[in-house]
Amino acid sequence: MSAVNITNVTVLDNPASFLTPFQFEISYECVSPLKEDLEWKLIYVGSAEDETYDQLLESVLVGPVNVGNYRFVFQADPPDPSKIREEDIIGVTVLLLTCSYVGQEFVRVGYYVNNDYDDEKLKEEPPQKVMIDKVQRNILTDKPRVTKFPINFHPENNESGEQSAPPPEAETSEQPPPSGNP
Repeated sequence: MSAVNITNVTVLDNPASFLTPFQFEISYECVSPLKEDLEWKLIYVGSAEDETYDQLLESVLVGPVNVGNYRFVFQADPPDPSKIREEDIIGVTVLLLTCSYVGQEFVRVGYYVNNDYDDEKLKEEPPQKVMIDKVQRNILTDKPRVTKFPINFHPENNESGEQSAPPPEAETSEQPPPSGNP
């Protein structure tokens, strides 16, 4: 059983200019108190072929985490276009929202992002060099890919001699994060 259940993720300000900060309203439930903070990260995949172009847009610690329901807005700067190959700016890419506890990732929400010009003329006849101020991003929110990883939310119990079971396989779905237990 997971100590934290993501109940909803809402993408705000979408579609938006490529240069606009990302904003997500995240709701989650904690069913047992945690001693450490949760770490939320937002990663922009800059190239499907080479992860060296991935950019960590933001990483925040949220806590303390007691039993209850929580909601917050997670904001991150847009990716730095100078760190993305020119040919990878326009088109489809991926945005990853992750949450970890004491270095253990337990949920990943992946969204496809379509970057294209906001002007029909530019779409039909793209300029030689990308005009980043004319690029619009659209996060495809209807089918996020949610992957849950089993982790030990209470590692202090292992120090007292309790054995932990080997983790089962990760669970992946293409629905919004569900309410309740996985």
